[in-house]
Amino acid sequence: MTTQSKPHPHLEDELESLVASADTGARKPAGITGRILVSTAALWSLFQLWIASPLPFALGFGVFNATQARSIHLAFAVFLGFMAFPALKRSPRDRVPLLDWVLALLAAFCAAYIYLFYAELSGRPGSPTIQDVAVGILGLILLLEATRRALGPPLMIVALVFIVYSLAGPWMPGILAHRGVSVQALVNHQWLTTQGVFGIALGVSTSFVFLFVLFGALLDKAGAGNYFIKVAFSLLGHYRGGPAKAAVVASGMTGLISGSSIANVVTTGTFTIPMMKRVGFSSEKAGAVEVASSVNGQIMPPVMGAAAFLMVEYVGIAYVDVIRHAFLPALISYIALIYIVHLEAMKAGLKGLQSSNPPRPLIRKAIGFLTGLLLLMALSLVVYYGLGWLKPLLGDAAFWVISAGLVAVYLGLLRLGARYPELELDDPNAPVVSLPQTRPTVLSGLHYLLPVVVLIWCLMVERLSPGLSAFWATVFMIFIILTQRPLSALFRGESRFGHDLVQGLDDLWQGLVSGARNMIGIGIATATAGIIVGAVAQTGVGLVLADLVEMLSMGNLMLMLMLTALLSLILGMGLPTTANYIVVSALLAPVIVTLGQQNGLIVPLIAVHLFVFYFGIMADVTPPVGLASFAAAAVSGGEPIRTGFQAFYYSLRTAALPFLFIFNTDLLLIDVGLWHGLLIFVVATIAMLIFAAATQGWLLVRSRWYESLLLLLVAFTLFRPGFWMDMLHDPYRSIPPAELAQALERVDDGSYMRMQIQGEDAIGDPRTFFLLVPIPDGETGEDRLDALGLTLMEEGDRTLVDMVTFGSLAAELGFDFDQEILEVQVPVDRWAKEWMWIPGFLLLGLIVGLQSLRRRPAGGRLSHA
Repeated sequence: MTTQSKPHPHLEDELESLVASADTGARKPAGITGRILVSTAALWSLFQLWIASPLPFALGFGVFNATQARSIHLAFAVFLGFMAFPALKRSPRDRVPLLDWVLALLAAFCAAYIYLFYAELSGRPGSPTIQDVAVGILGLILLLEATRRALGPPLMIVALVFIVYSLAGPWMPGILAHRGVSVQALVNHQWLTTQGVFGIALGVSTSFVFLFVLFGALLDKAGAGNYFIKVAFSLLGHYRGGPAKAAVVASGMTGLISGSSIANVVTTGTFTIPMMKRVGFSSEKAGAVEVASSVNGQIMPPVMGAAAFLMVEYVGIAYVDVIRHAFLPALISYIALIYIVHLEAMKAGLKGLQSSNPPRPLIRKAIGFLTGLLLLMALSLVVYYGLGWLKPLLGDAAFWVISAGLVAVYLGLLRLGARYPELELDDPNAPVVSLPQTRPTVLSGLHYLLPVVVLIWCLMVERLSPGLSAFWATVFMIFIILTQRPLSALFRGESRFGHDLVQGLDDLWQGLVSGARNMIGIGIATATAGIIVGAVAQTGVGLVLADLVEMLSMGNLMLMLMLTALLSLILGMGLPTTANYIVVSALLAPVIVTLGQQNGLIVPLIAVHLFVFYFGIMADVTPPVGLASFAAAAVSGGEPIRTGFQAFYYSLRTAALPFLFIFNTDLLLIDVGLWHGLLIFVVATIAMLIFAAATQGWLLVRSRWYESLLLLLVAFTLFRPGFWMDMLHDPYRSIPPAELAQALERVDDGSYMRMQIQGEDAIGDPRTFFLLVPIPDGETGEDRLDALGLTLMEEGDRTLVDMVTFGSLAAELGFDFDQEILEVQVPVDRWAKEWMWIPGFLLLGLIVGLQSLRRRPAGGRLSHA
């Protein structure tokens, strides 16, 4: 509904080319070819909406099983990959050569082969014909070429290495050797089953990721991206270094609608970077702030990067749980970035822009904010409990009544927004910039938040699947796109219904095309990463790599984590975040969990996967390949490598968080109650602000070197109080395994025991590891052993696992027949680890006192020494 000022035409073309080459495809043919390209993209979006909707089952046709849907999904992706991405830099951009037409059609046929011949292939599982093998070989070759075009050579090379490794196993050196795989077996595994290309990763791309990307594209086409930027600037632009703070908030909100770091940089950066330079930020620092905030958009719930949806399948938890675990670190990271920007502004003595808001006393601002917050909370409670009461009462009519209520709220918000003129952002390069007023800016676009509310409601309250939640949010988004222009004009008394409706239809069409083109790279990446996962499963190379990494880390978990982080960064320099996550999580996530168990640290699987995810995202920042930094430098006019290093420096907080939540899972809200969670949020936020102050070398004034070291010590103490408490008092005491039943009877409900187990791994090699065992309900120790599903046997002075009940808690934890329990550690009464926060805060007070003395020396002048 509103328009944003454009950068210089030459720069705009350069930025569009950069985003296109990285995300959507650089080719824009004209004429009939161009219409075929955009029509195919729109058709892909409509197909994804169709299979996500209840309509196929209600109407009884167009029902596709998961394998068929993946096949069609990949057919669209590779067809558009060859059509939209040129083969070489010198290849034409304004037309599609005949060879690319042939390759696109052949690739689409090979990808759709499982769907087209599904019945025949089902009748001969594991016995491919010559035709099947030929199609599979051609499909793999074309998929690798599509990967090279859409994502660059690195992922193609990695996948090709794994294919060669599968075939050349007997000729591999030393521990890498395996018995080898025939061409027929390779093709069958990789192309004709759901173990390779058409595996879990492509399934997640088909079921979840596409709909969320489409939802974001439609939200952006409706004008939400521009609205988020305006709101951020109206709220924060007048503070010290305000444009940079607004850039952080705007990029965080834009992360809701863009899963691409580069697109996020270009979308918000064309406005925010010139504004940051206006108030005194250097070109490199302005670009780095935008990069650091845009890249973090992928870790911000509820709409995270595509890799987050893969966690649902790989970790085996609901998407709403992924959101819950990821929310606190993401929020803390953004708060810390705003503080870093504030410190930069303090160091340089920068100011904000002139506010357009009428002056109001601080107390009135505080009262207004609290009143709005209380009203929002009250409204949320009324809606939550009101719908909970209405749904059983209304029965089958509940859906229609709730939909009508939602439309009524939408109409009310649209009418409210129509009272205010359509505000346009000023040109950031103009000599005079006036910030938009906060109240009219916020109220003019509140209806953009409704689809996000619908998405969160369906995910968090209704507990629908991510795919179905995104479907209903997208349906509502389509309704908004089609109606907002005509209705807004009607409420303003300037209706041109036909013209406005045509514009709405055009926005919808552009959104469908944009969503599909944004998905080309993700669809191809998940399919190609499936080759790697399939090769790991077929050859057993994962176990070999696990042994190799364990040997390199010398059994040290911290060194293992550092190697994993480094591998994620190196792979991420050439691989998109999604493919990077698939590769590293498939190879190293189980190793970290196993190594942690052997070292006595129980690392939850979600913590390991988020660790890999974070460092995959960091690769978008890391020089020399960080593409987001190149995009920001193109806008700012700064030097790309220096921008990248500055962005990496700002992102140190994001790099520190994964190490912290591996060792302190409270940050992921694992087994944490509401009030404890709020306390952790407050203290962890303070800790991250202190960490930011230490790395920036500034708290109240410029820090001395020893003050920065002490600040780092304070931050570590607040993040990991258990480290110091464990040194003062061991949290467990050891008892003989034969006394396990008696100990279970004495331990409080809801606590945990640690047990050291000796057994065998998946291939029969001996291993020793720890298990964290929750205490189940039961009156006696024997009752609790039964509730665990564990039967023990004494053999001399050894305690052995005699039997594990199928499907029991013990089976889920990893107990198995004939394991020996070496040691049982029961919790002891001790002070809560949070008491260690007190000396941490006292030390912080000492540092603040020292800097306060330098801040106001005798004579009253401010010192920055």
